[in-house]
Amino acid sequence: MPENLLLAFGLTLLAGLATGIGSILAFFTSTTNTKFLSWMLGFSAGVMIYVSMIEIFVKAKDSLVGYLGVQQGNWVTVAGFFGGILLIALIDKYVPEQGNPHELKKVEDLSTTNKVADPALLKMGTFTALAIAIHNFPEGIATFTAALQDPALGIAITVAIAIHNIPEGIAVSVPVYFATGDKKKAFKLSFLSGLAEPVGAVVAFLILMPFLNDLLFGLIFAAVAGIMVFISLDELLPAAKKYDEGHLSIYGLITGMAIMAISLLLFI
Repeated sequence: MPENLLLAFGLTLLAGLATGIGSILAFFTSTTNTKFLSWMLGFSAGVMIYVSMIEIFVKAKDSLVGYLGVQQGNWVTVAGFFGGILLIALIDKYVPEQGNPHELKKVEDLSTTNKVADPALLKMGTFTALAIAIHNFPEGIATFTAALQDPALGIAITVAIAIHNIPEGIAVSVPVYFATGDKKKAFKLSFLSGLAEPVGAVVAFLILMPFLNDLLFGLIFAAVAGIMVFISLDELLPAAKKYDEGHLSIYGLITGMAIMAISLLLFI
């Protein structure tokens, strides 16, 4: 596993920095390609759902069954899966509503809204950055752990998470820019919110690595599968449907699943 350490950190950093890409897009494009955004969010959800249920959940079960036995291992796998869902649901519940990262913004908002010194908008942008940072922390642990165990799986998770981090970067930048008229400040907050992912990787390395056996690995992967399914169903697909035209989000979802399935078959 140690030989994958630099790759695991690198992938986690790339996934987190995608929030900064969203911020840059907000400042250097005049319109949001909503069709493409809908398709890409659906694609990301497809990758996450497929890899969670077909690959990550199975790996978790294999590890836990091997460590605990068939009956107990299966029960603990299911408990870990729904424990991950409960964790991310609680994070969603206790994140302030005005800073919820699910409320996406469009690039057009930068030019159609007057930029004024509005403390409420600045507060909203700051809360959004905080909310995204909280969401990104367990995602960083997921990416790091997956890449350590299986680099191909780590790359797949990185791609999916990076795609869904891009519109989150826009969600931070837009209200901060509204409030301050300062692109640098808006980009800085967006960039910092994404750094929670590599911070999650560092925490996983410092705290979890010394204890990483089949039991802990299985529990983490079961929880990661639950977290990714929840994010897909609660965040990505509703956002994709918001901009959907002609079932593009569903086509993106199926494409993401198909590409993920083929890529996993190629690494058997």
